Amino acid sequence: MQIKTMATYAANGETPEILFWVGCAGSFDQRAQKITKAFATILEKTGVQFAILGKEESCTGDPARRAGNEFIFQMMAQNNIQLLNMYGVKKIVTACPHCFNILKNEYPALGGNYEVIHHTTFLQSLIDEGKIKMKEGGVFKGKKITYHDSCYLGRGNNIYEAPRKVLETLDAELVEMKRCRSKGLCCGAGGAQMFKEEEKGTTRINFERGQEAVDTGASVIAANCPFCMTMLTDGVKETGKEDTVKVLDIAELIAMNME
Repeated sequence: MQIKTMATYAANGETPEILFWVGCAGSFDQRAQKITKAFATILEKTGVQFAILGKEESCTGDPARRAGNEFIFQMMAQNNIQLLNMYGVKKIVTACPHCFNILKNEYPALGGNYEVIHHTTFLQSLIDEGKIKMKEGGVFKGKKITYHDSCYLGRGNNIYEAPRKVLETLDAELVEMKRCRSKGLCCGAGGAQMFKEEEKGTTRINFERGQEAVDTGASVIAANCPFCMTMLTDGVKETGKEDTVKVLDIAELIAMNME
């Protein structure tokens, strides 16, 4: 895909409408790269003028701060803020709730003030503006979809409606898990758990969550976070249902169903 970088825009004396913050998972994780491509495809189709930082983008420092390494976090954040401010970035959209949360809520204290939007909210606004047109009787018509509330989007930032409104446009049946919205269960990756072994217990959180999702009878589990994506995919494998139950990001669902 030919996506312009902020450096290219700056060289021409232009500023794009939004900066798409790809994030580490979206850049390096093979599964999450598909989410990045799906979201970029939607932005291109809807004519949104956007750029990425490309090689200049580095980690937000979220895993470092969650794991307790404040020094590394401060260093990373200050480098990012310097770069973003140099390019005069005003609006950031990201497909990762961890990046979203830290850029929106924790960067201002260090001098990084931006309008930060999670991709599910951005997709909802594109649908509301009529920029996203869905296929009649699309891929998911009549299918059961269950939606997993990621911690940082749900409880962390109180965003429950936007992702569900986006899913409503798919003509599918949305079935909720017992634990959803503010009572949703973590996938097991938050708080830098993604990068360490879990403590001893009777089961893994993602196995329990995977089972809950499969129990709804849904053929698609909709996620909004690359970490949740990894954990839920493993959880579904544990139930032995990976052939019949697919874990997909909301951006992928929309990209597959767009005209």
